[in-house]
Amino acid sequence: MALQEEEIKIAKEAIKHAIKALRRRHLVEEAAHSPAFIALSKPLLSQGSEWKEKAENLEVELQQCYKAQARLSEQLVVEVAESRTFKTAIQEKDAIIADLQSELAKARDECSDLNTLLEEKTKALELMISENQVLKTQLEEAKARADKFEAENKMLIDRWMLQKMQDAERLNEANAIYGDMLDQANNSSIEQLARQQVDGVVRRSEEGAEYYVESSIPNMCKQRIPGHEGGCGTIVFEYNSTKLISGGQDRDVKMWDTNTGALVRTFEGCVGSVLDLSITPDNRTIIAASGSKNLVVWDASSARTRHTLTGHMEKVVAVDVSKISSRHVVSAAYDRTIKVWDLQKGYCINTILFPSNCNALTFSIDGQTICSGHVDGNLRLWDIQTGKLLSEVAAHSLAVTSLSLSRNGNTILTSGRDNLHNLFDMRTLEVCGTFRANGNRVASNWSRSCLSSDDNYVAAGSVDGSVHIWSISNAKIVSTLKEHTTSVLCCSWSGFGKPLATSDKNGSICIWT
Repeated sequence: MALQEEEIKIAKEAIKHAIKALRRRHLVEEAAHSPAFIALSKPLLSQGSEWKEKAENLEVELQQCYKAQARLSEQLVVEVAESRTFKTAIQEKDAIIADLQSELAKARDECSDLNTLLEEKTKALELMISENQVLKTQLEEAKARADKFEAENKMLIDRWMLQKMQDAERLNEANAIYGDMLDQANNSSIEQLARQQVDGVVRRSEEGAEYYVESSIPNMCKQRIPGHEGGCGTIVFEYNSTKLISGGQDRDVKMWDTNTGALVRTFEGCVGSVLDLSITPDNRTIIAASGSKNLVVWDASSARTRHTLTGHMEKVVAVDVSKISSRHVVSAAYDRTIKVWDLQKGYCINTILFPSNCNALTFSIDGQTICSGHVDGNLRLWDIQTGKLLSEVAAHSLAVTSLSLSRNGNTILTSGRDNLHNLFDMRTLEVCGTFRANGNRVASNWSRSCLSSDDNYVAAGSVDGSVHIWSISNAKIVSTLKEHTTSVLCCSWSGFGKPLATSDKNGSICIWT
């Protein structure tokens, strides 16, 4: 600001000096011309008017010079102001150039740092590439060893299967000898055995053995029960009884009298959908597998909750009770585990891990083996004591949805999402029969089929609401039941040979005779 005031002051002084110089010049010129004017005025009095006119013209010219001088002064002020403005702009540009030079220096430094970092990364990448090559070589060697071990394992499995077949043959010979001995013993008491046969029911002489009867082919819906809201996915008959237990999406477990269709009892306590049910051989305890990641155990007569078994990390989809003891229970969940429970103690005593989720399981007839059906389509057998895998077979091309063990424990029925129902020999895991129908399509991953009490028939529901009955002897359909209006989810056959119960996605239960 002081600089600008100094420049203005200098400009004013310059203008004043220029004006004084012009005035001095005018005075000098006037003094120089005055003698001439006086000399001439005397002889030229007659021409006074003409000179006077010239003098006036000179005065006018002088005034014009003054005006030109004023214009030049104004122009000089403007040019000084413009000069000051240009100088300020130059200073600003110089400051901008200095900032840009500083930024350029910083950018050069950053570029240098980035070049250094790029060199380091390049070296690290080269090191990783070399390490990757080493790892690839090691992986190829490991694959080669794995292939070798797999070949050896396959050879051992073949040898083990051969040994199992030989053991099975020896067992068959022993069974034949035992059967001959039983025939000899029965020949002496045939009259007593005949008296024990009433209406087709044959009672075993061993204490505590179950009753069974020759099953009839169902063809008529005797009862249609609105069982559950939202769907009924699991039903099971009591042993030696026509009472039916059902579980559904409404989280309730109910007991029904199939002769009248009346509700006998309701079991409450599940906080999730009931996905599977089982009952102990003495009909005293009911166990439900729940979508709330636990199992609920009730007293069958009082409907009081005895235990809530916790330990699974995902929904529990299958449960079964040992057929020779009311103590041991197995369950499967979508956390890829099977757990063995002690009902007397109320906690888990063993856990089995496997690579594919299990949809269905059942105990073997002797209670020493667990049979499980998996999402990968395999049927697996496990030792209940050690938890080791005993054998497995590819039962279906898609997920296994159901397992049903025959009364004598020699065969097991599997159902799959490939819409096939296969019957396997438990001793050799060979297919004994395959049951299929054009209209039969499995509804879900937990659709349950069943064997009749005399192991002569297979019952399975379909998406279209129909229920197909096959004869095991010739694998042909002997009956097609149509009463349901939506997908059939579960089938269960009474140990008395009739009735057959089926449940559907709407929660309805049909009783067939």
